[in-house]
Amino acid sequence: MFANEMKATTTKAELYDEVARQLGGLLAGERDWIANTANAAALIFGALPDLNWAGVYLLRGSELVLGPFQGRPACIRIALGRGVCGTAAADRRAVRVDDVHAFPGHIACDAASRSELVVPLIDGERLIGVLDLDSPNEARFDADDEAGVVRLAALLVGASDFT
Repeated sequence: MFANEMKATTTKAELYDEVARQLGGLLAGERDWIANTANAAALIFGALPDLNWAGVYLLRGSELVLGPFQGRPACIRIALGRGVCGTAAADRRAVRVDDVHAFPGHIACDAASRSELVVPLIDGERLIGVLDLDSPNEARFDADDEAGVVRLAALLVGASDFT
C-alpha cells in the first residue's frame, strides 16, 4: 500500500496522484503531527525520484525548527526570511529554486543539494512550518512538482493537529 509498492505511473501527475493516495492512507485516523510528518517525509523521500532530503521544519517563535525528515543530518534552526525555507515561510508561498548555490542567503545544510522546493504548511491563517525537498540534481523541480507537493502539504495539514 505504501512507497515500496508504488503503482507504475507514466506521468508526473499520476505519480503525485499515487503518492497522495498513499499519504491519505497513512494519515487516515491519525491526528498526531509527529507521526504524520514522520510518515509523510518517509513516503515522499521513498516515492519521489532524485531526492537527497525530505522533511519538515516547524515554526517556533520567529524561527523554523527541524522536525521529522529523511536524509542526511540537517540544520536545526532557520530564521524566518533566511535561506529557501525561511523565505517560503516568511512569504507564505512555495519557493522553487533550480540552483540553490545561486540563491541569495542559501543555507548549505548539505553541499550535495543543488535544487530545492519548499512549500509552507498553513492552517487557515496560521503558519505551521514548511515541507522541504532537496535534490542533488540542478533544476529537479518544475511547476508540476510544485503543484503536487502543495497538494501533499494540504493533505498533511488537514489531517494533523499541530498543537
